[in-house]
Amino acid sequence: MNKHNIRNPTVAPEMNIGRRDFLKASSAVALAPIILTSRKGGAQIIDPVIPPSPPTRPWREELPNAIAPLEQVDALSPTPTGVADPLGDECGRADHQRWGEFFGDSSLPPGSADLYELRATERSDWVFHPDYPPQRIWGFEGNTADGPALNPTLFGRYGRPIICRLYNELPQDHVGFGTPEVSMHLHNLHAPSESDGFPGDYFSAFKAGPTLGGPGRFKDHFYPNVYAGLDEYGGIGDPRQALGTLWYHDHTLDFTAPNASRGLAGFYLLFDHLDSGDEHDRTPGALRLPSHPYDYPLVFQDKRFDADGVHFYDQLNPEGTLGDKVTVNGKIEPVLRVASRKYRLRLLNAGPTRFYEFSLIAPRSGAQPFQYIGNDGNLLPAPLTRKRIRLGMAERADIVVDFSRYAIGTELYLVNRLGQLTTRGPDGVEAPGTRVLKIIIDRPPPKKDVSRVPAALRPLPPLDPLEIAAAPVRRWEFARKNGLWTVNDLLIDVTTPRAEIVRGSAEVWELVNPSGGWAHPVHIHFEEGRILSKTVDGIDVPIPLHERGRKDVYVLDKNTTMRVFLRFRDFTGKYVMHCHNLAHEDHAMMVRFDITEA
Repeated sequence: MNKHNIRNPTVAPEMNIGRRDFLKASSAVALAPIILTSRKGGAQIIDPVIPPSPPTRPWREELPNAIAPLEQVDALSPTPTGVADPLGDECGRADHQRWGEFFGDSSLPPGSADLYELRATERSDWVFHPDYPPQRIWGFEGNTADGPALNPTLFGRYGRPIICRLYNELPQDHVGFGTPEVSMHLHNLHAPSESDGFPGDYFSAFKAGPTLGGPGRFKDHFYPNVYAGLDEYGGIGDPRQALGTLWYHDHTLDFTAPNASRGLAGFYLLFDHLDSGDEHDRTPGALRLPSHPYDYPLVFQDKRFDADGVHFYDQLNPEGTLGDKVTVNGKIEPVLRVASRKYRLRLLNAGPTRFYEFSLIAPRSGAQPFQYIGNDGNLLPAPLTRKRIRLGMAERADIVVDFSRYAIGTELYLVNRLGQLTTRGPDGVEAPGTRVLKIIIDRPPPKKDVSRVPAALRPLPPLDPLEIAAAPVRRWEFARKNGLWTVNDLLIDVTTPRAEIVRGSAEVWELVNPSGGWAHPVHIHFEEGRILSKTVDGIDVPIPLHERGRKDVYVLDKNTTMRVFLRFRDFTGKYVMHCHNLAHEDHAMMVRFDITEA
């Protein structure tokens, strides 16, 4: 048996089948009135009529001036090991790959890795907005310099491995949507399979997913923080493959949308010698981009609230629930006060179903320019000057805004100008749009701003036309069939790979959306790809400059086909590709693929 493909011996097969069958049956019930009516996109459907969220008065709460990162812990007890530790109450994960290369064939030696703890937990007193009541949310809680915080940002560094221990302390008797099991995915990291957050690897103290060896109170995640190309280049891999803006979120099979919507999502920022996270860095070649506390992550999620102002999500509806309120770091219409200097803002669309097109608006002079330095997790080769950014679900944008251009007291607004009436996808750009964040330049910087945005950022590795021409091509078609979301007409089966790829090889994946009805932001786990071509309605279209770097989310608009070049290096095991419209993902638009030894 492949140790990275373990069926759960402690969970009866009927338990796992029952879980999925329940959702399928629920979906069929939900669709019953839908099939009898008209719809676009070749099927028949009407959208559920959901009242709008109650109105809120804007700009009533402020975000902190700086984030407080997750703090390291001195030790973990029991000490982490390469093999799972069921006697210590760890769930039945597969062995950590390449553990011996990093730590020897034993327990983790002291000082050999950075150690962190997170706890999936519930809070009952969260305030999204003062006009709504305090209410339950879920989050990954960890200790910061400001005390315990939900979803704190984790700072990592290439060449320094991290062990992150995740405890699942969600209430088993919880009320409302979601499920109290978790599988934490670190989105974008070049990570071994057993630490990737595979959807079937969900766990609690009482239950384990179908691809996990057993339940437990915690799971250790081994993040080696190496570049892709470890085998090929030696050392810690190819620095041209560096990642920077990553995020962690729950990825539990069938329940990613409700669990993530309840709040289980946060940032993981990764630095190296080039993007060092220190604007004072005098090392030759260091970029000296704006750094903490002027490196500020912003998480956007669309949410819907009932007449009492309580968050809800319809997890049985395969169309999902479109949020009409946008939370920014968990707050509706907050204010961010900034100093008069450059800031690096990391924008993440962590919502279930809404697309955004953000502009930074000055009320009297319109959209303001900024430097667009990174798309998804990766720095671009050179900065782009832009006045707007479009983000599909799970996409990130790394931008630098120079607030020294404005007088103290200036107010700016981050505005979403992309209209969207259903979960199927965006409708079009509209003005004036919706203000989601107010930014006030309220003070001079305490010290001179020495940060900069160099004309060259991180180079891209060249593409080899001969290698691409020789690469096998796989075609994946994302569509709707019998009311469920499919890939090549099939639903996800997390116990069965739909593709087996030899470690170290490369392929071209053709991603196809044949529908005029929906948009699909497709996420491929494990290693970034390069878009080779894009066609819309059968016509070749140019690849936008910001999409010519490495990516891990590929937004398939209606009637769109993309060809993506991918490598599969350094690790083996099970991974997934799926639509990051989380309702589509939860209703089976996902594929398991395995990377195997030769």
